[in-house]
Amino acid sequence: MLSILDYDMANLRSVQKAFEHVGFAAQIISKPEHVKQADKLVLPGVGAFADAVKTLRDRGLVEPILEHIEKGRPLLGICLGLQILFEKGYEDGEHQGLGVLKGDCVRFDVDSTQHLKVPHMGWNQLRMQKNSPLLRGLEPDCSVYFVHSYHVRPADVSVIATTTDYGGPFISSICRDNLVATQFHPEKSQAVGLKMLANFAAM
Repeated sequence: MLSILDYDMANLRSVQKAFEHVGFAAQIISKPEHVKQADKLVLPGVGAFADAVKTLRDRGLVEPILEHIEKGRPLLGICLGLQILFEKGYEDGEHQGLGVLKGDCVRFDVDSTQHLKVPHMGWNQLRMQKNSPLLRGLEPDCSVYFVHSYHVRPADVSVIATTTDYGGPFISSICRDNLVATQFHPEKSQAVGLKMLANFAAM
């Protein structure tokens, strides 16, 4: 079963409706035992890094998520759901992430130096760096929808699936075995995003 994790940090219904639009039923779950039963897990997220990790810890959801990944089951992180997979985040101080991937999450440094607005909001192109199940059947340089002020910096560059330019290149999606995650919102990215969600459901 395809499951979307509810931890009070996202508009879950839009993700669920997007999966349904491409022909895949998706249930919204919130309990550790439900995570353990999930075949494929979606970790969405909108909000603050520290709040997200605290909520997951308080609700006993961290270990089931890590166990899901370790067992080789597919997991899709979206936006904040990508960022918290890393070791540290620097939003309002330094905070520990889930540590699934080595690296950190930092704020864009473009508003004062290049006069670009933060958050980075709107459509932007993907530059494909490696094969990823999420990208199967998509055209190079396709565009997706972003809303974020922070971006990840992986220590291991081999996980980088796509980059995007905003005052310089940043990591817009990652892929490692059964783990895929995007800084952009597939559920808001029209046909391209729907194709990605269908690709994930087929993993």
